[in-house]
Amino acid sequence: MEYFCGLDVGMDESAICVVDDKGEVVLQSTAVTDPDAIKAALKPYLSRLRRLGHEAGSLSPWLHPELLKLGLPAVCLETLHVRAALKAQRNKTDKTDALGIAHLMRTGWFRKAHIKSESCYRLRLLLTHRRNLKRKFLDLENAVRHSLKAFGIRLNRVGRGGFAQAVRTAVAHDALVSELIDAMLNARAALWKEYCRLHNLVVKLVAGHELCRRFMQIPGVGPIAALSFMTAVDDPFRFRRSRDVAAYFGLTSRRCQSGASIDVQGRISKAGDGDVRRALYEAASALLTRYKKKDKVKSWGLAIAKRASHRKATVAVARKLAVIMHAMWVDGTFYCGDPDLPQADLKARHAAKERKLLRTHA
Repeated sequence: MEYFCGLDVGMDESAICVVDDKGEVVLQSTAVTDPDAIKAALKPYLSRLRRLGHEAGSLSPWLHPELLKLGLPAVCLETLHVRAALKAQRNKTDKTDALGIAHLMRTGWFRKAHIKSESCYRLRLLLTHRRNLKRKFLDLENAVRHSLKAFGIRLNRVGRGGFAQAVRTAVAHDALVSELIDAMLNARAALWKEYCRLHNLVVKLVAGHELCRRFMQIPGVGPIAALSFMTAVDDPFRFRRSRDVAAYFGLTSRRCQSGASIDVQGRISKAGDGDVRRALYEAASALLTRYKKKDKVKSWGLAIAKRASHRKATVAVARKLAVIMHAMWVDGTFYCGDPDLPQADLKARHAAKERKLLRTHA
């Protein structure tokens, strides 16, 4: 007889459920969210424990490797797939969630979530904190703009550099408002300083990483897009085909087909990492609108824009960039957007771009 375990992980306690190969519940318990405590609770079943499933969450990068180190057959499950499967249950509790996950383990109807390496999570943490600081900075700036509208002050053509001085000049006649706005502007300046600090750190890391520099040979792909893509993929060989990466980041269309009368090709699924998807979309937009030289992907995207729309063309180019970057990673090749360009000129152009990147952000 084989056993299958479902683990509903909580911050302090985790619910544990073990079922046999016939679906009969043999254990329902709780344990402290600690790998050793979980193993101790499963000790009577370890010799015949086939799979232990837990849902992907904030603790997964730490918990999953630790469970594997202890010899437990741990499987990390995709959150959306588990959530959809557990909707069939009448009641939602930690106990029933662990039971549902155990049955998913027994039937084999689950999707594995990839647990990235620790170094990869460190780089992703840098990108996440940089993004959060930028969002808070923009929130404060927009709050200042909005609050001044009550006094008829509209800052339409003020850049980021002259924003603080323009605001202070506009409210200098009102002592109370000037004091309030000054506090907001000081907080804004502090956020911008720390944001620039993290952004410069990102650029330095990218400048010293050979793969990211190769990615940046693609027109439109900058340090953020290159590092975001690299850390989100982590291991390129976990994808069987390069075009699977586009679906992984939610850049492929949904499809709803039933019978002979219904077959709808919808918008993109928007599954996976939203930050990577946005970075690829921005890179594609820059390639289509800002890059002035000849490029095969750009010409392909402009042809789509001519017969469809610019937005659809940008999504298509973003999807193409994901496929190209993965293929470059696997094959160790370089990007060549202009097939008519001589090989010597292409190498010289790539070398010049690398020298410029290293010189600018040394």
